[in-house]
Amino acid sequence: MSKAKTLPSLPVEQQSLKIFTEHAYLDYSMYVILDRALPHIGDGLKPVQRRIIYAMSELGLTAQAKYKKSARTIGDVLGKFHPHGESACYEAMVLMAQSFSYRYPFVDGQGNWGSPDDPKSFAAMRYTEARLSPYANALLSELELGTTDWVPNFDGTLEEPKLLPARLPNVLLNGTTGIAVGMATDIPPHNLREVVLACIHLLENPKASIEDLCELIEGPDFPTEAEIITPKAEILKMYKTGNGSLRMRAVYSEEEGDIIVTALPHLVSGSKVLEQIAALMQAKKLPLVSDLRDESDHENPTRLVITPRSNRVDVEGLMNHLFATTDLERTYRVNLNLIGLDGRPRVKNLKEFISEWLTFRSDTVRRRLTHRLEKVSARLHLLDGFLIAYLKIDEVIKVIRHEDEPKKALMKKFGLSELQSEAILEIKLRQLAKLEEIKIKTEQKELAEERETLEKTLSSEQRLKTLLKKELEQDAKTYGDKRRSPIVERSEAKILEEIEKPPTEPVTVILSSKGWIRFGKGHELDPTSLSFKTGDEFKMAVQGRSDQPVVILDSTGRAYTQSVANLPSARGQGEPLTGRVNPPPGAIFECLLMGENSDPILLMSNVGYGFIISFGELVAKNKNGKAIIKVKDGQTLLTALRVPLERSEALLALVSMDGRLLITPLSAVPEMTKGKGAKLMAVKKGSTISQAIIFMPKHSLTLSAGKKKLELSPKEWKAYKEDAGSKGQKLPKGFDKGVQIGINDSDR
Repeated sequence: MSKAKTLPSLPVEQQSLKIFTEHAYLDYSMYVILDRALPHIGDGLKPVQRRIIYAMSELGLTAQAKYKKSARTIGDVLGKFHPHGESACYEAMVLMAQSFSYRYPFVDGQGNWGSPDDPKSFAAMRYTEARLSPYANALLSELELGTTDWVPNFDGTLEEPKLLPARLPNVLLNGTTGIAVGMATDIPPHNLREVVLACIHLLENPKASIEDLCELIEGPDFPTEAEIITPKAEILKMYKTGNGSLRMRAVYSEEEGDIIVTALPHLVSGSKVLEQIAALMQAKKLPLVSDLRDESDHENPTRLVITPRSNRVDVEGLMNHLFATTDLERTYRVNLNLIGLDGRPRVKNLKEFISEWLTFRSDTVRRRLTHRLEKVSARLHLLDGFLIAYLKIDEVIKVIRHEDEPKKALMKKFGLSELQSEAILEIKLRQLAKLEEIKIKTEQKELAEERETLEKTLSSEQRLKTLLKKELEQDAKTYGDKRRSPIVERSEAKILEEIEKPPTEPVTVILSSKGWIRFGKGHELDPTSLSFKTGDEFKMAVQGRSDQPVVILDSTGRAYTQSVANLPSARGQGEPLTGRVNPPPGAIFECLLMGENSDPILLMSNVGYGFIISFGELVAKNKNGKAIIKVKDGQTLLTALRVPLERSEALLALVSMDGRLLITPLSAVPEMTKGKGAKLMAVKKGSTISQAIIFMPKHSLTLSAGKKKLELSPKEWKAYKEDAGSKGQKLPKGFDKGVQIGINDSDR
């Protein structure tokens, strides 16, 4: 039996958990800071953005090329350079294509790339197509001109640029946001023309102050026409320290009595703003507004309509209140933190920002010129060899034909270098025969002049600065545009302590038999004189004030609430309540109520059960209403009566369909918030209560049945007085069916 072989012992490094976790977290932190969250001052890009732009250029997706599926681009990025999540990578690409997110987008997208209302509503990458925008050329045009260092990709099979040779200070133009470990960055976008002017000024005046630069750069410039209302002194302080905040405010105008919002702060959703205003209206914190509409379309990307309650409303005061309570005004943090040329993250002021970028640009241009100089010198060296070959073409051909090692022979005989000899040998015979002295000398002259210019530029700081200035001016002319975000001084928005309420006025709310509702101003309105739809008629009306809610009770015992301001005018025929609330199938609207929250209300079912509830308990906040009084199938709500202030003395009179009258003290009725209630009158099976009234002891009662009438004085109706829950006393003959009961007007 063979013995098991033992593996040689390997050295084991022992380390305390504390030290290991510290080092691991530090490594992770540095990775997040340098390779994920913060941009580099050179090209202003994070690694994922840089890799997306480079991968698109490798795919030939220039601004003139045909669009290609985004999935193809993202596949290349992930497979070759950025092995991370595809959704995060695609989202980074989408952000660079959104004109409302980036001041100068890098990607030209085709398809659904999101909207200002919902930036993340973009379509999946299998549906969208993209190519690079013209502005991306400012990052890529010098990539192959020896201007950048190349590093291996994640698996070492390819190389990628360490930085893109940006011709413009993109980190200031597009800005960026990012959260790393222990630090963050929030750089706002700026106007290209203003930044270029500042770069040129600092290039020509290295001792220029931040105040001087701020005369050229007014402040950030977002991809929206909303106003920047931060005072200039605060903006200057922000540029001096690298930290601060900015406030943006929506732009509005007045049009035919409406307030039209035409521009919103950066990345603010119009629909969200409308939701915020609607919430204030629903909470009764904004009585000055009567209506909201979103009329945005392709021609008017932002058009929010706010309708004031009346033309007496102070529009400026109202908008100041909305600026203070909604996203119509928003504050943005500024933190000019980024990775500098030394590879370290640091917060920089505006002058350091521009100065360091100019150093980067100067080095990039120097590398480009040096690379070109090497190419020109190499070409001139070859042209010298070609000229010798042309002048002695027969001897060259003879050497090539007869020598075993023609390269060495050419070098020896004509004094050529190895490169010259190699180039001559690589020329095809027919091309060698066609070498023309004039063409060679013309090219030599042109290249010699270019070499001289390059050498002079490289040896002179002033010439280099002049070249930088010309290129910046050319790029500003090519890609620049006017400022979009005006910088305006505005007073601080304040919440109005007491918002002016619209004048309270008496109103009458009318309900028809088929459930159509409307209101008219005043209590003198005669509801029966109004016109109704064919087949419809007046059912009931209630009087109140314009600031009181209207409660509607249906036959199933549910309560619904409407604001008078939202009801149609009595000048028309109204609107169906079913379009405003959601009653159960078959429910009929039975009662209308208006009042103060503390007002007591008596609710009764048609089988004699009831209770007293405060008006405020009836108010419902949703369209489905609120279940109040419980009724079984076949039963309905009978009535809702306002309880008088002298409720301790008040009496309740109930008349049943079978001709019985019961008078009982109102104090016997319990107070509840919902439920079935107490039995107030016992009715025999098959019968119901036809009517209920509340009256005082001094009042007489009038009973009517058809043409018959019966008046009961206080002494006479006492014969019908019993405890609550009794079945009542039988009325005289002739009053056994369809009895109506009322209070004698003369006693009121």
